[in-house]
Amino acid sequence: ARIPASAVSQHATSFDDNKLVNDISTLALRQASDQNKSAYSTGSSSVDVFQDATGIDTTTNTLRDSNEYVFAGTQGYSSEQLMFSGRGYTASDVSSNGGTSAGMINAHTWGVVASNSDTRGHYNQNGSTQDLIWDGILASSGHVVNNDSGAEFFGGYTSGTTFGNNPYITVDANTPTATSPILTRFKFKGTWNVNGRFYFRGSNTNNSGFTQIAYVDGGTGTSGSTELDTGAGSNNTAYQFYQIEIAYNSGFDIGLQSLDIYGKQYENTINATGNFTGTTITAPSSVSSMGAIITYQDQAGTNALNTDIVLQLSADGGSNYSTATLTALPDFSTGIKMAKVNDLAVTAGTQLKYKISFANQASGSKEARIRGVSLQY
Repeated sequence: ARIPASAVSQHATSFDDNKLVNDISTLALRQASDQNKSAYSTGSSSVDVFQDATGIDTTTNTLRDSNEYVFAGTQGYSSEQLMFSGRGYTASDVSSNGGTSAGMINAHTWGVVASNSDTRGHYNQNGSTQDLIWDGILASSGHVVNNDSGAEFFGGYTSGTTFGNNPYITVDANTPTATSPILTRFKFKGTWNVNGRFYFRGSNTNNSGFTQIAYVDGGTGTSGSTELDTGAGSNNTAYQFYQIEIAYNSGFDIGLQSLDIYGKQYENTINATGNFTGTTITAPSSVSSMGAIITYQDQAGTNALNTDIVLQLSADGGSNYSTATLTALPDFSTGIKMAKVNDLAVTAGTQLKYKISFANQASGSKEARIRGVSLQY
């Protein structure tokens, strides 16, 4: 006699494959992270750890950072800030150092002005490159200048303003990239006897090919000592090298006592809200339920699942989204959290997509970074 199916099924324990599926998704995310893989999909899953932007479709107030995460924010340049400050040594300092170029840097706030190992720029004194330090060097005769304001980088030519014939300082500001700081302004205190002029130039070739950005006159036919300013916003190009030339038409004694360099630093700005979607994945057959695992980081504060981080899934190309209820899982790694949803009902289709939204984001108090997404279908 046959035993009815109901008599068997009532005593059998149903098999839940979600734990197995979640473990496979977690392993896939870990393998993609370890191998720095671009987004990819199989017949039943997809994985993206944001090594690049190929797995991202649309973004609204969100960005993928080159450090491989997506956040609610925009990128741009800060307001103008002091990036470097240097002063000439006083006469007593020079004397105690034997009258040599013993150093003058006493502040460089971000360390971005120079790319050399000593994190300092360079000046070029008549073709001889030195560290960006000075103790009152006379360009023409090499002796120390003593005055009430301290020593100066000093020029003593009696005629001519031809570039290259006058002493000048070259600052190495790192190779320009899309995220390089932009140097915007040189402020310096100078002294002059007659017709002093300070030129501000930029180039991407060390000590050659400079383009004039701005210049300021210390005085025309007069003597003086004051702070001079090339003006803000005059440079919109991230040059690698910048140059101050000390030039004049006649007379003697023109010097540089102090140098402040201002610029704009490339930075992220956190947006309160934002969202992004993954690229559409074509399933081999119609899908009516989906799952996902996400990895994320609380860069600042603690982000609440389903409030500050919201996941939605779609199987019809994003025409209809179902909102997931994410459940926390054990941490993916140190500082990287993980959450899941299984068997979320969606409008049936073969065009699979996810959408992640951010809310309540604020710089320094609540910042979420999405590190990875693995879809299950």
